Amino acid sequence: MKTLPPVLESGFLSSGRREYHSRILAYLTFAANVAVGAYLGQYTYALLWTIPYALLYPHIVQHLAYRTARPIADVRSILLLLDGVNVGIGIMSIGLTLVPSSMLLLTLAFASLVNGGMRCMGLTLLTAASTCIFTSALLKPPVHLTTLPGVAVVSIFFTALNLLLTAYAIHLLVQHVTAFRNQVREEKEKAGRLSQDLAKYLSPQVWKLIFDGRRNVRLETQRKKLTVFFSDIKGFTELSEELEAEALTDLLNTYLDEMSKIALKHGGTIDKFVGDSVMVFFGDPATQGSKNDAQAAVAMAIDMRKHMKVLWQQWRAQGINRPLEIRMGINTGYCTVGNFGAATRMDYTIIGREVNLASRLENAAEAGEILISHETYSLVKDVIMCRDKGQITVKGFSRPVQIYQVVDFRRDLGASSSYVEHEVQGFSMYLDTNSIQTYDKQRVIEALTQAAEKLRDKVL
Repeated sequence: MKTLPPVLESGFLSSGRREYHSRILAYLTFAANVAVGAYLGQYTYALLWTIPYALLYPHIVQHLAYRTARPIADVRSILLLLDGVNVGIGIMSIGLTLVPSSMLLLTLAFASLVNGGMRCMGLTLLTAASTCIFTSALLKPPVHLTTLPGVAVVSIFFTALNLLLTAYAIHLLVQHVTAFRNQVREEKEKAGRLSQDLAKYLSPQVWKLIFDGRRNVRLETQRKKLTVFFSDIKGFTELSEELEAEALTDLLNTYLDEMSKIALKHGGTIDKFVGDSVMVFFGDPATQGSKNDAQAAVAMAIDMRKHMKVLWQQWRAQGINRPLEIRMGINTGYCTVGNFGAATRMDYTIIGREVNLASRLENAAEAGEILISHETYSLVKDVIMCRDKGQITVKGFSRPVQIYQVVDFRRDLGASSSYVEHEVQGFSMYLDTNSIQTYDKQRVIEALTQAAEKLRDKVL
């Protein structure tokens, strides 16, 4: 970020110097008034001792103010109250001469209002009035309200000069503050754009925790019960040998973008993409309980399998005739999750035996198949229809592993199924009634009716 404007480098330095210069002008006004008044006979020469006091006082209190350890606001209030005392003594020392006294009160009110607000101005003026009363009672100085023209001109001139210069200094400060705020806003917007760009390299849930300050960016891990999901595209390697690099890249990015949207919709934490493989886990950083996490993972897998039908229609329209099917494996168990790597380069991921099993299940699945472990099955069997596929031997596991094939949600089976799919030569349809919006329903009915009429009238 750019450096602060000089006037803003220190809160006391910026406002303090303005107050310092304003105070010098105010006391200079009083000194000039006394000097001219003594010369013209308005005041006695005995009052001339106040001139060196008025000229030295601002510098002395400024020096002491910098040496104090008190808060800036307290120092400012004390100095203003002392100014009130000096104004009260000064007014009585010049015998309540009308114009100079009025100018002193005006200067005091203006300075205290600018630097402390209405309450400060009231206290300062009250201090000045109290000092006047006390000084009058103690010393009983002579009072002469009339003011010689020369004294009045000097008082008004220096007071006006003080007020104008102070107002100009405030104007400059406002300009600097406005420029600084604009600079801060630009830097904030830049940081926001940068954070959004960086967020694309992290799962949204993890990114949000980091930028909210709820997760420390350091090497640390923990054990948690997670549901782990792996998937890849069956036949993708063969397809990559047939397509040009640009077409393959477009296909892969489209596929990963659509799968990511589905994963995030179901609350999954996207771990990584490796080619056409996708790794997602449920239960960290947020969890809804092991059962709900497992059901969300299987619901996501079913949703992905259905959505592949839609993608297949798009790809076939682009001239890709090779059928592409997704295969998936899901397992639930205790994993180690957190930041792995080095202090300068970390990866938020999960490791463990249960992660390996989910990967093995994905490798064992057929095209379009979702295989789950017994642990996952026990958590989802109430809402998900599964077929027992017996036991398989898995590399890295000494005993055979019981697996199940996911069919669909129990609510979507039978006559109440939410989707219909059918495909023969020259005809392909995938209808998911749960995904159709109310305002699209009539358009879908019209399209099906038009297709049925064309097929009915066609002589084959």
